[in-house]
Amino acid sequence: MADLFADETSDEFRPLADRMRPQRLEQVIGQRHLLGAGKPLWRAIAEGHLHSMVLWGPPGTGKTTLSRLMANQGGAQFLTLSAVLAGVKDIREAVAKAREAREREHCPTVLFVDEVHRFNKAQQDAFLPHVEDGTLFFVGATTENPSFELNNALLSRVRTYVLKSLEPEEVQAVLRQALEDAERGLGGQGVELPGKSAELLVAAADGDARRALNLLELAADLAQPQAEGRRVLDEDVVREVASQSLRRFDKGGEYFYDQISALHKSMRGSNPDAALYWMCRMLDGGCEPLYIARRMVRFASEDIGNADPRALELTLNAWDTYERLGSPEGELALAHAVVYMSAVPKSNAVYKAFGAAMRAARANGTLEVPLHLRNAPTRLMKDLDYGKDYRYAHDEADAYAAGERYFPEGMPEERFYTPSERGLEARIKVRLDELRARDRQARKGK
Repeated sequence: MADLFADETSDEFRPLADRMRPQRLEQVIGQRHLLGAGKPLWRAIAEGHLHSMVLWGPPGTGKTTLSRLMANQGGAQFLTLSAVLAGVKDIREAVAKAREAREREHCPTVLFVDEVHRFNKAQQDAFLPHVEDGTLFFVGATTENPSFELNNALLSRVRTYVLKSLEPEEVQAVLRQALEDAERGLGGQGVELPGKSAELLVAAADGDARRALNLLELAADLAQPQAEGRRVLDEDVVREVASQSLRRFDKGGEYFYDQISALHKSMRGSNPDAALYWMCRMLDGGCEPLYIARRMVRFASEDIGNADPRALELTLNAWDTYERLGSPEGELALAHAVVYMSAVPKSNAVYKAFGAAMRAARANGTLEVPLHLRNAPTRLMKDLDYGKDYRYAHDEADAYAAGERYFPEGMPEERFYTPSERGLEARIKVRLDELRARDRQARKGK
């Protein structure tokens, strides 16, 4: 539970990102929606008003920094836990330190819990009584949606603040600050970051201040000293350090589901360009291509259906092609399917019909199969009238037994499937309308 800002750590061994961590509220770059003058969080920190909170946002947006600044302004002891490594025993030790500080020194405690979403329900519940009685002020940091990852009892006792990724100009400001600061940063060391190189670094940082500073420090280490000790971070050096920078994706987390949702909705909205973009964002972020293939098969049935049945066949072929070729060649087949499904007519009529039929099946209990529809492979079954009076459709006019009933006795003739008038389904609608009209005519005569 070491203080993340421990002063005794030699600057020689501290990463640039840690050295440049803001020490005062006015040094924080970004989060203007929370830290603009007069905003509630700005006032709470500036005036030293401690309160329990959850800070939800992407990496490198200032969650640890804001927690520390609040503790400093409020004259509080600052303790940290990592939910990745800690357990209930560690929580108890932190509580004991908080209680001791309160009783002996009348000093409040801010307990910062990083990656709090990794704690299970029992571990989260362990904080409740100590937050309730004021033993400590709880600050949880998470990159995941607290609504899904934190239990309601804990959420009801804290205030949730949503942090945003830094804008490109804000990342530029972070880099400029590090290059100019001679005490904590790279100022006075001859490091130069030309405009184009800065743009590349900002793009690679992807809104993450910590990543931006880490890349800057690595580039400065790799740059060859020139005349008078100058170290120019040219485009080649920046590209080298940024070559493995991936977009935020976090499989299984909110970014994952947000991006697959964007892909699905772009295809549904018949925008092949946006659909391709979101598919490539996911692949660039490390998504398993076969997951995208599975989602496309689902989309073909759910959102296209009988408007173009070829979509299902095409997505299965794309899946098979990817399994045969792998990456990157097989990804082109996935792109092929994404573009096709974005462009063809859409219908969710089968999807809606399936849902309605399932609800009816669950609501009506175990209704008997009508005798005329039952199978009769034995004499006994035939003697019991199994299959009696069944009308074999192929022996009827146009291979259709007009007026025949296929639902259980006592259940009305439901209409689950209502075809759209788009694509092939328009022809299916014409056919079904004709057959249903013949049913109505045949039943009039009975």
